[in-house]
Amino acid sequence: MITRRTALIALPVAMLSAAVTGTAAYMATQDEPAVPIGGPFSLLDGDGKTITDRAFRGRVMMVYFGYTHCPDACPTALADMVAAADILGDRARDLALVFITVDPERDTPAVMKDYVSPFGLPIVALSGSSDAVAAAARTYRVYAVKHPTADGYDMDHSSIIYVMDRAGRFLTNFTHETPPAQIADRLRTVL
Repeated sequence: MITRRTALIALPVAMLSAAVTGTAAYMATQDEPAVPIGGPFSLLDGDGKTITDRAFRGRVMMVYFGYTHCPDACPTALADMVAAADILGDRARDLALVFITVDPERDTPAVMKDYVSPFGLPIVALSGSSDAVAAAARTYRVYAVKHPTADGYDMDHSSIIYVMDRAGRFLTNFTHETPPAQIADRLRTVL
């Protein structure tokens, strides 16, 4: 039975989900977004080494913002990125897979490194201070906010795989629901 309180909570969540999905769909049809997407960041990899956006120049990047406690969208997006790279075979050597946390409180560099290791292909997993992560999220227009739960919190966040060109400029985007073959087809045109 749906209570009035549940309905009042569910409506904004549904509206946000529709807005994020609609924005992602619209962005996918645009060659140049109206608002710049992407930009400089300085975060830490799994070994605590500082990694900036400049480390990926000369390679096409697939960038995903998520968190390690995510039950569905995040592991699906990362698996889709890896599957698309697998489909590309040798052409994927010029592709960088990047996973940036939206939950630096729990996702330390070491936690991020452990989380991505089972995915098979190298994924650069990045974390850092709350300020550094928030700054990176802002440059990519990522939505992320804590959502309290009975046993702590989850993160409500946008679920967009950003594709950036060799100079770090936005090319296109996908969601965690985009089939890997479709992602690979689009990447073939830029690799």
